[in-house]
Amino acid sequence: MKVKKNFHLSILTILASLLLFTGCNSKKETGSSSSEEVTANSPTSGNEIVIGAVFPMTGPIATYGQESVNGIKLALKKYGIDKIKGKTIRLIVEDNKGEPTESANAVRKLITIDKVHVVVGSVASSNTLAGAPIAQKAGVPLMTPASTNEKVTQTGNFISRTCFTDNFQGVVMAKFAKESLGKSKAAIIVDNASDYSKGLSKVFKTEFEKMGGTIIDTEFTYTAKDTDFRSLLSKVKRTKPDVVFLPGYYTEAGLILKQAKQMGLNVPFLGGDGWDSPKLQELAGAEGVKGNYISSHFSPDDQDPAVQTFVKEYKENYGDQRPGAMAALGYDGMLVILDALKRSESLEYAAINNAIIGTKGFKGITGSITIDENRNARKSAVVLKTLPEGMAFEQKVNP
Repeated sequence: MKVKKNFHLSILTILASLLLFTGCNSKKETGSSSSEEVTANSPTSGNEIVIGAVFPMTGPIATYGQESVNGIKLALKKYGIDKIKGKTIRLIVEDNKGEPTESANAVRKLITIDKVHVVVGSVASSNTLAGAPIAQKAGVPLMTPASTNEKVTQTGNFISRTCFTDNFQGVVMAKFAKESLGKSKAAIIVDNASDYSKGLSKVFKTEFEKMGGTIIDTEFTYTAKDTDFRSLLSKVKRTKPDVVFLPGYYTEAGLILKQAKQMGLNVPFLGGDGWDSPKLQELAGAEGVKGNYISSHFSPDDQDPAVQTFVKEYKENYGDQRPGAMAALGYDGMLVILDALKRSESLEYAAINNAIIGTKGFKGITGSITIDENRNARKSAVVLKTLPEGMAFEQKVNP
């Protein structure tokens, strides 16, 4: 009896160990961002086409996600009601909170649990770069409407975008600084934790110097979520630039503009599409926001009839708000996906991906969209002037 009792205890101990080991492994997989865990599966079958969207609905850059999803839903409302290939469209929105790890987890869930046909998202290149390898490993098409860093589409052949790249933005703003504003000595302030910020600054520096401008050698950096920039701005001011390039997001850019004005750093600041949020004016204040410029994808002041129709419909659906660039990009991105779903040979991942990257001359709100051999969109940009009441259209720049 004693031997039998010990035998039972041994078996129970082994089983408990195995359960503990399995539980630990399961927990580790849930929290990991490795793309190795996701294998290719078939998209969901039945009467639906499922589209997964990954955007920051909460967190420091929530206005980007909220506007993007507003645009996506408006596109679905206007054009996605009819069945595509006999199926209805279902949208699943995942909140990545503006964090790369959350982005990776959201993409993994959409692919492995929801079995979506395609993923759209995200904004902020660091977030998209976290999720893209997972989609690529699984062979699921992921299209970002707003992430501009060059590395995004270099992830692999299942990753594409319907926005222009940092290279184009950097060139646009360097030329604007030198040729339109007549500036010759630039300081660059970079978010050292942002792929977006570093990519834009690199291109701006190269192009500005190529045109005979001088870039101040001192490296001026900050980190996302910083709030006090006075020490940094004092260093910038001492170098006496006649223009400052600040390729960051509105959360920090707004505070930097406000504090720069308070400190008497009265030179134009230039930014990219990361500034394009209604929150910029609130954070920078009326004085801080005046007389600066950004490159962006869209202006609601563009008198193109299609743009004005979009603005009207957006305001009717979202409480009289004027759409920003993210709303227009989300709208166009979803329209490109819907068009690709109609054109694709089947609803398998590879067929959908081939249809997306085969997009040529698609007439969107943000311009004519052609996806090139590197799965990047060739399209125009706009330069906007920042004012207390919002962004004013300055000029359009073609690629």
